[in-house]
Amino acid sequence: MKKISYPLAALTLVLALVVPSLADTIRLKDGSVIHGQVIGFKDGQFTILVGGTKGRKGRTTVYAEDVESIEFDSTTGGNPTGTDDSTARMPADPASRPSPTPDSSDGNSNSEPASSAPAAATPTFFTIKVSVRADNTNNGWTNSGLVVRRGQRLRINATGRVDLGKKGFSTPNGLPNVSDPDRLMRTEPTGALIGVIGDDNDEFIFVGGRREFVAQRDGVLFLGVNEADLSDNRGAYEIVIEAEAGNPR
Repeated sequence: MKKISYPLAALTLVLALVVPSLADTIRLKDGSVIHGQVIGFKDGQFTILVGGTKGRKGRTTVYAEDVESIEFDSTTGGNPTGTDDSTARMPADPASRPSPTPDSSDGNSNSEPASSAPAAATPTFFTIKVSVRADNTNNGWTNSGLVVRRGQRLRINATGRVDLGKKGFSTPNGLPNVSDPDRLMRTEPTGALIGVIGDDNDEFIFVGGRREFVAQRDGVLFLGVNEADLSDNRGAYEIVIEAEAGNPR
């Protein structure tokens, strides 16, 4: 594996723990502290709901590059209110929905229905958008800005086309008929979108145009192009990451 070295790794925020509450603590690099509720992330900025007088709430935005750390209070849950386009609530997969409890009624209208377990809560997802460059900037890896947790469900969609130089143009699904024996994932197409969790990990993940998976470890999510020589590449894939909110453990 090519060594992944990112000065921005220390800036990545524990977005996997985004559970709305009124006790999130945002510590800035200038030493100031904001207490409020993180309700969105878009264009490199966090939107924070802060308390006001007489119960009124106000909003403020903070650039991610100015943030030292965020401590999310996971004691309460639910869907964020007032979120922007970067936050979405997604339906649960049909397989994860509880099956209806059979009616134990014997035909008597006065019979009590059988008791059933509480319905499982619909998982909440938040969205991050990032451009993954195909060249060798940052040693060929793009920091997604997302720290994932083991057991967290991720959905990644990729679009666009990049120039692989002499190998031609590729989509996120890659070029299966183009030889590149030194690419990181030799069993996957050249030029395809791939990922890895953590900067000390060789367990690469094939993403392609679309991939849904459960993270097998904690760490920063990095994305890159499955090719050995990136020096003559141009362009970028446009990525939308939907990450399950809350603590999956």
